Amino acid sequence: MIQRIQSIWLLLAALSILFLLLIPTVGASSSNGYYVLYGSGLKLTNSDVQSTNIALLASTVLAGLISLVNIFNFQNRKLQIRIASLNIVLILALSFWLSQIVKGIDGLKELDIEPGIFLPLIAIIFTLLAIRGIRKDEKLIRSADRLR
Repeated sequence: MIQRIQSIWLLLAALSILFLLLIPTVGASSSNGYYVLYGSGLKLTNSDVQSTNIALLASTVLAGLISLVNIFNFQNRKLQIRIASLNIVLILALSFWLSQIVKGIDGLKELDIEPGIFLPLIAIIFTLLAIRGIRKDEKLIRSADRLR
């Protein structure tokens, strides 16, 4: 049942998390140069040096894939709600991890907020809207079962 509204919300949540790989979250000026933080790691803009954090990259892709796979789990709505809730926790942990990476930059002088900083929040909102839609479906099916 791909046509359900929660499928659209889960797809939008997956896309917003996966856009962390393309859209910078924070720009940081330090004594070494200007760093830009993506969902895959830090990039030093002056010298094209990019330190890809494999664990961070895997966590970002995993958070997006969980939302995508959860779309096709429509037959077990309770499990779908649990997986979506787990994904919210993973997104929060990912956001915390990104903030800790920025705090670890040596000689940090100035921070610039980039558009990607809002993507985890948007993904959480989309996931919460999906959970609300899943609960409405569960309520509708229970009421239909009572009528039979």
